[in-house]
Amino acid sequence: MPRQQIGLFGGTFDPPHLGHLILASEAFSQLDLDRLLWILTPHPPHKQDRVITPVEHRLAMVQLAIRDNPAFEISRVELDRPGPHYTLDTVKLIAHQYPDSDIIPILGGDSLRDLPNWKRPRELLQACHWVGVMHRPGEQENLEELESQLPGISSKVHYVDAPLLEIASREIRNRIANGKPFRYYLPAAVYEYILEHHLYFQPEIQNPKPETVKLKS
Repeated sequence: MPRQQIGLFGGTFDPPHLGHLILASEAFSQLDLDRLLWILTPHPPHKQDRVITPVEHRLAMVQLAIRDNPAFEISRVELDRPGPHYTLDTVKLIAHQYPDSDIIPILGGDSLRDLPNWKRPRELLQACHWVGVMHRPGEQENLEELESQLPGISSKVHYVDAPLLEIASREIRNRIANGKPFRYYLPAAVYEYILEHHLYFQPEIQNPKPETVKLKS
């Protein structure tokens, strides 16, 4: 029986938006995956200096965002254990949960360039079947330089041609806080959840109203 190919798509998802879904879909298709696990990070080590929305809200929003795609699943691997959470530990735990599968973490190009500074990067590469890397137009990664620091990495990297999307969770949070339109950056269910739970709005906005389209007569 062939081994399943399981991708790991991690992030803070604060909030999950259409860009996340497009990138996840491209990774699933181009890497020929059988399943894609969304790994929600409760407390990212590199974001300790900013306020992050409570994990129960982010988990609920991810569940809403992916609920109509049976190939997308949420993994609780980082939710059910104390931090800090490192990719190496996550990959090993997922591999233990799915011993008959190949584990493929999916990274951005910036994460690939910084990989030598991660926790035990050589061991991480050994633990992965390969590494999916989102490659956006105009980005350049120097695999030769990385190879000198992490021998064998070139054979592990599989690029995913990703569209250039000007959508980011930070921008959406800023738009909400500043009263700008944000509805069409998000899955409809996530947009409704944000309104219902009054997430990201400034305190003085007590009752945010749904965005409406005004038609000229």
